[in-house]
Amino acid sequence: MSNPEQHVLGDAGPVRDRYAGFDHAASVWNRAAAADAQGDPFCCRTEWQLSFHETFSPRRVLRLLEAGGSVAAFAERFDPQLGLLLEPVESSWLFGCPLLGEGALDLLDELLGDRRYGAGSPRLLIGGLLRDHDLRRRVEIALSSRYTIRGLESTVLCTASLAGGFDGYLSRRSGKLRRSLRRITRHAQDSGLGYQRCAPRSAAAAAAIYARMLAVERASWKGLGRCGMAESPSREFYATMLRRLADSGTGRVIFARCDERDVGFIFGGLAGRTYRGQQFSYVEDFRLSSIGSLLQAEQIRWLCEEGVERYDMGPMMDYKRHWTEDRSRIEALLLEPCAR
Repeated sequence: MSNPEQHVLGDAGPVRDRYAGFDHAASVWNRAAAADAQGDPFCCRTEWQLSFHETFSPRRVLRLLEAGGSVAAFAERFDPQLGLLLEPVESSWLFGCPLLGEGALDLLDELLGDRRYGAGSPRLLIGGLLRDHDLRRRVEIALSSRYTIRGLESTVLCTASLAGGFDGYLSRRSGKLRRSLRRITRHAQDSGLGYQRCAPRSAAAAAAIYARMLAVERASWKGLGRCGMAESPSREFYATMLRRLADSGTGRVIFARCDERDVGFIFGGLAGRTYRGQQFSYVEDFRLSSIGSLLQAEQIRWLCEEGVERYDMGPMMDYKRHWTEDRSRIEALLLEPCAR
């Protein structure tokens, strides 16, 4: 591997200027994320990771190393119980893996040996590790002599194949779901419900679309209960993410409309040939109209038309069982330096 290039990014200067070299769709970070098998490939990308950093923890120091097409992407944080901690840039849900590319473990070793840490080593948090993937085993082999490794939370992710297009997707669904979709689709057509597909390509377009999404959200049960994406910091997080997705044209939003009114939306983004769903919502007075299911079906239809191969729906929830067939488990590990 060539000598790694290390970026130590603190809290001085405009936020986006600090990591502009990474903050675009074709950056080495995103290319490395695409080159690996990941449980949640979208959440390994900068659109997710850097949007989290800007919104939730912008004053952390980012430690980003790259060499030979591989990336190790961590943030420094002082934890009252753990002391100095190196954690993934997105450190809340831990969906994305911070070790990307064949040489990522060598980069991590370089980072852990940095003289700025003195004689000690920081604790280390690694998320997004597929339980049965080779990287999970390599982490243990490489670091078990120096660290005590403890498994933390694990998350079951659910995914659907889009092989065979929309008809192929439906063939893998239950007869009950197919009958339900036919029934509610006929009812929606009779009621004058329509759809508008949006893939913003500018910050201004993303902001206008997001304002419409928030208007729907505020009229939904989540908005009325002040527990949805219209509340801070979720509001800022998804706004920042959609702006980044607009830079590459990989954001996908569909509005359900009736009588020239937005009554629902579904939103997500692409990571190559994989689509990752993010949010959907509908106004409370359409609660009994199955808008959520209709939007899911319309989104899948659009993705199939575009040749997308995989639909990631994130963590398992009961309603997702009907829409997906594959399951994978990702884990987070906490590594604590062994006593010397």
